[in-house]
Amino acid sequence: MIRSLPKDSILLAPSLLAADQSALGEGVKLAKSAGVDYLHLDIMDGHFVPNISFGPDVVRSLRKHTDLFFDVHLMLSNPHEHYENFVSAGANLITIHVEPDYPIEATIKAIKEKGIFTGIALNPETDVKLVLPYLELVDLVLVMTVQPGFGGQKFMTSCLDKVRFLKEKQVEANLNYRIEVDGGVNLENANMCVDAGADTLVCGTSFYQSKDPSAFHRQILSL
Repeated sequence: MIRSLPKDSILLAPSLLAADQSALGEGVKLAKSAGVDYLHLDIMDGHFVPNISFGPDVVRSLRKHTDLFFDVHLMLSNPHEHYENFVSAGANLITIHVEPDYPIEATIKAIKEKGIFTGIALNPETDVKLVLPYLELVDLVLVMTVQPGFGGQKFMTSCLDKVRFLKEKQVEANLNYRIEVDGGVNLENANMCVDAGADTLVCGTSFYQSKDPSAFHRQILSL
């Protein structure tokens, strides 16, 4: 299992949202058998995004059966009221959004005090400059490349400008955050993401519907 976030390497993060929802445990096993170390868990509240996924009890149940790194993405209007439940459930990294009205910096610091990694996320229509105050605090910045809420959407290439901006800021300030992209990422556009500066690729439908998930993983690692 990834005990720390590596530098200068590409990570594939299969999104469990795209697995068979009646057999999430099998979805975890499939990711593990494909050789990945990192699993992306989308937590949606039906308010901040127009869908509902699963909560901390599901994460806790999955944690009992795997040592995969849990990259927990809180798409919630009030993540400051729920992050502790996901920490206790076994999250290794918790990413919160910049858009809702809540104490973002205090929440990031509170998550870090729990001894796990933190991330900040932004939606396609959000000005990337809104995350600038948090870049020195977080371990990861997540750029949504589709409107959040549902899998299987078309990748928005315009969002790669945000990735380039974040990469420039990372180099300028000598910061260590990873840059993650999530939404419509597949083998056809993954190289575009990496070329723009992303190093963590969330793949849902493209991974779980691939004929050979292990080969899919190897192709991502070769970028």
